[in-house]
Amino acid sequence: MRSAPVLDTDTPKFETPVEATHAPVGIARRVGAFLLRELREMLPPTIFFFIGFNLIVLTTNLLVANYGASFGSFMLATGAALVVGKAVLVANATRSIRRYDRAPLIRPILFKAAFYWAVVFVARLLEHWIRFWLVEHHPLGTFLPHMIATFDWHRFIAIQLWIFVLFLIYETATELNHLFGKGELWHLLVTSRPSELPLDRRQRILELVRLSKLADAHSIDEFRDPSTLAHTQLVDIVHRIAREPRERTSME
Repeated sequence: MRSAPVLDTDTPKFETPVEATHAPVGIARRVGAFLLRELREMLPPTIFFFIGFNLIVLTTNLLVANYGASFGSFMLATGAALVVGKAVLVANATRSIRRYDRAPLIRPILFKAAFYWAVVFVARLLEHWIRFWLVEHHPLGTFLPHMIATFDWHRFIAIQLWIFVLFLIYETATELNHLFGKGELWHLLVTSRPSELPLDRRQRILELVRLSKLADAHSIDEFRDPSTLAHTQLVDIVHRIAREPRERTSME
C-alpha cells in the first residue's frame, strides 16, 4: 500500500522584520517630540525679548526722530530676540542654572539673570566673530584688533544693560509663575475673577503664606490627628480659601 505523496502547498513567505519598519517611525517621533519641546521652551523668552527689544528700538527712534532706520532696527531686534531665546535654551540645559532654586526668590532671580546675561554676551561675541570670519572672510588673527578699533562698544554695552534689565523682569515673572504653580500666574492675571473666590487675591495669598508656615512648623502626623491644633488650623485655612459650591437652580 503506497502512501500518496503529500504536496507541500505552503510556500515560504518572507516577512519584513517589525523592528526595521517601526524603528524609523519611532526615531522620527522622538526627534519630533524633542524639537517640539525645545521650541516650546524657546518660545516664551523669544516672544518676551522680541517685544522688549522692539519697544527699545521704537522709543529710541522716537527720541532721535530717526524713522528712516526703523525697518532695519526692527530686523536687528528680531534677530537679537532669537539669539537670546536660543541662549536661554542652552543655559537651561546646564546644572548650574538651578543652583539657588531652594533659596529666597531674590537669589535665583539675580543669579539666573546674570547667568543668562553672560551667556547672551558670549553668544553675541560669537555672532560677530562668525560674521567677521565666515561672511566677511577676514583672517582670524585680526579679529581682536578689529573689534577694538572699529566696534561700536557704546551701543553694544547699552544693549547688554537693557538685556540685563529685561532678564530681571523675565526671571521675576518666571519665578513667581513657578512659585504659584505652572500657569497659575496667567490664571490670576487674566482668567480668574474675584467674584468666583471667597477671598480677594491679597487675602488668598496671605492664607497661602499662613498655610506654608503651618506646614513648616508641624509634621504630617499632627495634621492627620483631628485632636491637634495643627489639624484645626489647617481645616480653617482650607475652608477660607476653598471655592464655595455653586447653588443649583431647581428645574421646574
